[in-house]
Amino acid sequence: MLDARLALAAPPAIQRRDYRPPDWLVPTIELDFELDPARTIVRARLSVERNGTHDRPLRLDGDELTPLAVRVDGAEAAFSMDGPALIVPLSADRAVVETEVAICPEKNSQLMGLYASGGLLCTQCEAEGFRRITFFPDRPDVLSRYRVRVSADKSRFPVLLANGNPVDSGEAENGTHWTVLEDPFPKPCYLFALVAGDLVANRDTFTTMSGREVELGIWVREGDLPRTGHAMQALKDAMAWDERTYGREYDLDRFNIVAVADFNFGAMENKGLNIFNSRYILADQETASDADFDAIAAVVAHEYFHNWSGNRVTCRDWFQLSLKEGLTVFRDQSFSEDMGSPAVERIDQVRTLRAAQFPEDAGPLAHPIRPDSYIEIANFYTATVYNKGAEVIRMLRTILGPDLYRKGADLYFERHDGQAVTCEDFVKAMEDASGIDLTQFRLWYSQAGTPTVKARLEQHHGKAALHLQQLVPPTPGQPTKQPAVIPLKVALIGARSGREVAPERLVLLTEGEQCEPFAAVHEPAYLSINRGFSAPVIIQAERRAGEIEALAIADTDSFARYEAVQELMLRDLLAAVAGGEPSPQAVIAAVRSTLASNELDPAFKADAVLLPSETFIAERLEGSDPDRIHAVRDQFREAVGKALLGELTDHYTASTADPTSLSGEAKGRRRLRAATLGYIAAGDPSRAAEIASRQFEEAQTMTERQSALAVLAMLGGPEAQAALDAFYARFKHHPLVIDKWFGVQASAPRADTIDTVERLGGHPDFTLTNPNRLRALAGSFAATPFAFHRPDGRGYDFLADIIVRADAINPQTAARFVAPLGRWRKLEPVRAAKMREALERILAAPGLSKDVFEQASKSLG
Repeated sequence: MLDARLALAAPPAIQRRDYRPPDWLVPTIELDFELDPARTIVRARLSVERNGTHDRPLRLDGDELTPLAVRVDGAEAAFSMDGPALIVPLSADRAVVETEVAICPEKNSQLMGLYASGGLLCTQCEAEGFRRITFFPDRPDVLSRYRVRVSADKSRFPVLLANGNPVDSGEAENGTHWTVLEDPFPKPCYLFALVAGDLVANRDTFTTMSGREVELGIWVREGDLPRTGHAMQALKDAMAWDERTYGREYDLDRFNIVAVADFNFGAMENKGLNIFNSRYILADQETASDADFDAIAAVVAHEYFHNWSGNRVTCRDWFQLSLKEGLTVFRDQSFSEDMGSPAVERIDQVRTLRAAQFPEDAGPLAHPIRPDSYIEIANFYTATVYNKGAEVIRMLRTILGPDLYRKGADLYFERHDGQAVTCEDFVKAMEDASGIDLTQFRLWYSQAGTPTVKARLEQHHGKAALHLQQLVPPTPGQPTKQPAVIPLKVALIGARSGREVAPERLVLLTEGEQCEPFAAVHEPAYLSINRGFSAPVIIQAERRAGEIEALAIADTDSFARYEAVQELMLRDLLAAVAGGEPSPQAVIAAVRSTLASNELDPAFKADAVLLPSETFIAERLEGSDPDRIHAVRDQFREAVGKALLGELTDHYTASTADPTSLSGEAKGRRRLRAATLGYIAAGDPSRAAEIASRQFEEAQTMTERQSALAVLAMLGGPEAQAALDAFYARFKHHPLVIDKWFGVQASAPRADTIDTVERLGGHPDFTLTNPNRLRALAGSFAATPFAFHRPDGRGYDFLADIIVRADAINPQTAARFVAPLGRWRKLEPVRAAKMREALERILAAPGLSKDVFEQASKSLG
């Protein structure tokens, strides 16, 4: 009965197979904004051209717009409305269509289109926000050259910014001022941007490889200016890296970034005027952690790299989203690897993939990186499109090699500059440049699900054979799968020598079952497979006794060594969760040997000694009990903490670092210090509370202060409350830091965390209108399995309530919190039933947006 009700309520889905080129093109557009938070007048002048032979009228998308005037070639025009869209009959093949609308930015809580944020007016147009500003064919394959005039009260909005190069400006007698900008490069309307407000800029310049000087500006509130230096350096590093690595030079005279407090995303790559969530711009050692500094560099680079992979070459339609996002994530990952430690960066990338994308691939929201249909495109800004999309590009480079990959990238940008294209166009450029047939590789774009690769190594008479089998599980709408191309970097490690007895080679697994021979292997060997995580797959390898323990010490690939430690831990954790007697001796030995190694840098040690997360353990089980997983994992943490207490304390003490340094060594030491403190807390809570309190009081960086606060929040007690109160008092005027205060409490793995988040939901500083604050509380809580998955269902009820309330304000942000409830199939029956009840309650809410409806109905179905 429920399925029938959902079918009746479901908004129509948009299908990739139904793509049709636009009926009308808009080669040029002129926009005139008279800005006012309560009533902004937007006049648009579109030069339109009929595309092909047809007699269909001009259809201009709109959302909550009412036309004040519509003219064609200067004369008042007949028009009609089809829902929110404006329909204008045109007899000629070319025409100039002018519209005028009034909008209210201060009431735009969706944060899409033109909206107000803390005294600023700013825009967000991706994916379909431009239609909330003016009537336009709001689709990415309509590319236009923009001329924009912006006027506003100079005292309220002294800075006026938009895409492109400034060409004129002036002041009027009524206290307003105005500016005119032109963007010479055709772009889709989702890349339009405008910002007005009382801002100051961190200014710099960059000289391109052809000798042009580009003016750079990062625009923020005056008090935030000292915290923009790191972002500016990251921007200059990214510009130089893109020239060096991809040969891509910036093309405008100016590149501006603006930081705003209220933003649905991390940032937006609008042509020449990037708009950022302030959390990815503002940083100093007092208010930002090492992770924040790293994230800022990565996001600044990501949005800058979009200038070519997304702007100069853009998407034909939104089904091709991974064309720009998967490619650009891979580019920013490569940049981060070059700027820091490649091994540590790769571990972080894979940890993110496994935490977010693998569960997505295994659940009801599974979809290929190029989806086939959607109800609301905002719901496909997913880990699959972004992170798995990046892994697909990485595999392509692995298969082709760096030189042919670069040749293919050059061909892609040259062939399609100024066009809106498809994922197929990208693969075809790689194929044409390399001469390598990528027909089978294309399956990665159309098949959902995470492949499992089973591996077995056989040895006889100085030879070895690697037997491989690939399995791709069924996913919604795709019950059967074809074998994909899986590039596996493989080496054999000698059991006696500890050296590579078969050097690393690339094995392309293309069949359902395949055998790879190795010659001249004269000692027993251990299998090192998927080195560097060369493919986004799950490896199930048959192992001999002691093999994983040996690889955890001797594997010559850093990532594979990390994987061996994790596999060893996971093996024993899963056995204990399944009912066996907890046996942490091998885990203790692995942690001890990792900490004692002189070959490993501190950041790598910090990553390697951490136990697999509760979420990762749960993904390996069906009908899992979160309480059991948490209890077993805590037992192992306690065992390590007690057995190695002296060594952990020594490593903690030795891991002090220069608090002013952001070097890899300094950041790694702080990271290791946090990891060892976590184990000390498990082995001796009272001693850890003392150490953490002292660290909190003496901390000179946010990294040290926040890691101590997290340990205290986990332990609870008077020390925790004192630290939380002190933290709030110190940073109550810093919204981004108060987000951390909410997040630390919401992510504490405690049985009473639900009481805390319910109380924080009523805190004066909590608001549903700011996405950062909403993510800090609800997002952090839903990502903490032990706290979220209470047997009584209170965690599910809390999240469902938040989703319904937020949906009335900002559907796009609300929809992003539905996914945790969709994991009910992985849990034991009692919790599964309560999660379903929460989803049903969401779907029964009156006036539910299509954003949340799509996510909730798919999660329930």
